[in-house]
This record gives sequence, C-alpha cells and structure tokens, in this order.
Amino acid sequence: MDEVGRGPLAGPVVAAAVILKLDEKIEKLNDSKKLSPAKRENLVDTIKSNSISWSIGISSQIEIDSINILQASLLAMKRAVEGLKIVPELVLIDGNKAPDLGIQTQTIIKGDQSERCIMAASILAKVHRDNYMKDIDKFYPNYGFKLHKGYPTKLHLEALKSYGVTKEHRLSFKPVKNIYESN
Repeated sequence: MDEVGRGPLAGPVVAAAVILKLDEKIEKLNDSKKLSPAKRENLVDTIKSNSISWSIGISSQIEIDSINILQASLLAMKRAVEGLKIVPELVLIDGNKAPDLGIQTQTIIKGDQSERCIMAASILAKVHRDNYMKDIDKFYPNYGFKLHKGYPTKLHLEALKSYGVTKEHRLSFKPVKNIYESN
C-alpha cells in the first residue's frame, strides 16, 4: 500500500492497495515519482490485470482539515485495504506509519523503491489523484490544477492570491489559511 497527496494545498489524499499475482510480470514497474505521467498511465491497466485485487481509498480535503493530514492519510489507507476483495494476511506499507487495520502490517521506509506491490500501489494512487486534479481543473481553470496537481508552486500560490480559496483547498495548510483569513 502507498498514498499520495500529503503535500498539496488542494484536493484529497489518495491511497491504493494492490495484491499482485505471484507470477506477475510487469515490466518497468517503479516508484511512481520516478516515472513520467505517460508511463504511469500506461502501467495502470497492466497493474490491474496482474493483480488479484486492488482498491483506492480517499480522504477529502474536508477530512484533512478536520483530522489532520497524517490521520487523513491513514484513513485513506484503511479505506483502500477495506476495499480489497480479499483480506490480505500482511500489508506492506510505504513509510513509517500504519493504520490500525486489525491485520498484520509492516512499514517499509522507501518501500515504493523496493517492493513491487508498493510500487504498483504508488502508481495507481498517483494516477487516480492526478486524474482527479485534472478533472477539477475544468471547474477552476484559473488555478492550473492540471499542471501542478495542487502542490504549492509559484503558479498555484499566485492563483490563490488572485482568485482566493476554492472548496478544494485545504484550509488547515498555512499558505491557504493565510490567504483565507486575509480575505
């Protein structure tokens, strides 16, 4: 399992859980951060077809503001595991924090660079979140969400200052909070 979207100022945090087939043969599987957007997109169907089960879990920006980004990330992870068709015996998780799942977990720092199932989860989560941000860009074209995916780039910060805060923004994140409170 892996999650994406902890650092952005807008949008949800997304986790994916993937149980790969034992004989999976996915070429070019890697940490999602090391792949181009096109390569990630091209791997999605291959990952899904080489999986016994896969699932996406999401925590909204409202939940992030309510319970904090760490707890929202753990909640998204829990939802991803609960969405699997099969209950795994062990869940490998990228990083050093694990949600309470009621089953055995093992955290692995930089697991998205060493464990193929975590790499696969990383890709599914990243593509899902990126597609969400591209979709909301249609409703907020002045913000550039399809370009920066909600991360605090110069373009995004300038759009926030010019156009204000949207319902997609995380009000508990300092740059957003400062702009929201000044308006």
